[in-house]
Formats: sequence, C-alpha cells, structure tokens
Amino acid sequence: MGGMMMASAAPAPEEPILLRQDTNGIARLTLNRPQQRNALSVALMAALIDELAAIAADPSVKVVVLAANGTAFCAGHDLKEMRAHPGRPFYETLFRQCSALMQAIVRLPQPVIARVHGIATAAGCQLVASCDLAVAADSTRFATPGVNIGLFCSTPMVALSRNVNRKQAMEMLLLGEMIDAARAMDFGLINRAVPEAQLDPATEAMARAIAAKSPLTLKIGKEAFYRQVELDLDQAYDYASRVMTENMLARDAEEGIDAFLQKRAPVWQGR
Repeated sequence: MGGMMMASAAPAPEEPILLRQDTNGIARLTLNRPQQRNALSVALMAALIDELAAIAADPSVKVVVLAANGTAFCAGHDLKEMRAHPGRPFYETLFRQCSALMQAIVRLPQPVIARVHGIATAAGCQLVASCDLAVAADSTRFATPGVNIGLFCSTPMVALSRNVNRKQAMEMLLLGEMIDAARAMDFGLINRAVPEAQLDPATEAMARAIAAKSPLTLKIGKEAFYRQVELDLDQAYDYASRVMTENMLARDAEEGIDAFLQKRAPVWQGR
C-alpha cells in the first residue's frame, strides 16, 4: 500500500439557511440555522427578503407559512456577527435590512402565518409580531430581552406595540422576561397555542382555509387592513369605503356572492 493515497471524502455541502417548499398554494419558508437557534444573520435576512419578493410575484402562492428547524423559532439577531463588525455603518445597515424584512412581510400580498416553537426572542419576537397570524406550541416562550444586555429592543418594539396594548408591550420591553404561550395569546401576540404534537396540523389547517379564499380578495383585504389601522376613524372609513367599492366591482366578488346565493362552491378567477 506504500505510496498509495487514500481519497479523502468530499466535504458535505452546506444546507441552505432558508428552505422553501410549495404545496397546494401554500409556500412554507423554513429558517435553517438550527445551531444558531435561527438567529437573523445578514445572510438569512437577505435570503428571506429575496424569497418574499419571489413569492409576491408568484400567483400560485396563496398563503405563506414561516417556520424554523431545530429547537428554537428564532433567537433574534446574530450577536456574534454584530460584535464581529462593531461600528455605525454595519449597525445602520443591519437595522435597515431588518426593518425592510419586517415590512416585506406586512406588504406581501399573501397572508403570512408564523409557526412558532421553542423560543421567539428579540428580533425573533418581532418576526412573529410582523406576521399576519401566528400559531405556537404551548411550550413556546417569548421575550424582548434586550434591556438585560444593555440593548433596548427598539426595532422589535415597533411590531410588538402594533400587536399588544401599551402596558403589556412596556412590560415585555422593560422587564425583558420570558412569557409563555398562554400569556402571549392573552396579549394578542399569537392567535393560538396548541400542544406541540398539534402544531403542524393546526398551522396547516389554518393555511388551507386561507388558501381556499379568493387570492384577489386576500390581497385587497390585507393591504387595506394595514393601511386603515394607521388612519383616524373618519379617514379609515373613507378609505375602506373606496376599497369596498372597488372590491365589489371585481369578478371574484360577483362570483362569491352568486355562489353564496346559489348555494354552490365559488370558482375564483383572481380578478
């Protein structure tokens, strides 16, 4: 055997940090940095922004499920990456990117459901709050703990304060303590808390129910919801009335009403 070289095994290819699987109009995006508890690195946020842009332009997708591999949904920003790049330019770019990601979720035409397990802390909690709906395992814990390490969760605060009332938001922000899924549901941060074994079926059932609706109606309604909540009452009703008028003139509204009156299933045209 002298002089012979043993072939070394090729290094295993790295798995993508974001996975996508589409089934029956449901796009499932899975955060895939389990060893880092799915911390939002620059690369992961960029991948999410790119995939959301692709989904926005994909009429075959009716609803998005945002999930994660490993023991945690998302532990927030990647603190090691942040400390490796100290200085204003990196931090400003990072938080602009994070804000763009959260707004991309809100502005996506399709509804987004967070499937949450383990922990969702800091920017991970912000991610849950930015989604339209959230289903969590009843063992999940949530926190905005930045205050504990000298970094107030100011950007997570934006999404958090638009989901829960002021006293509850300030409690989470000032104490930095974990809350359980039952309390998160009471706060309005999540829609449902279910046994861990039921997390996938519960999320899937919600996604399927939404996917059966008119995609045009979902797009109109989601955009209108987020616009009107920022307006005063008079402006909100004026705006919503205009949206309802345009919606009524759409073919899907005509089809939906006719189907209801004729006691049959609607056939959506997407227009």
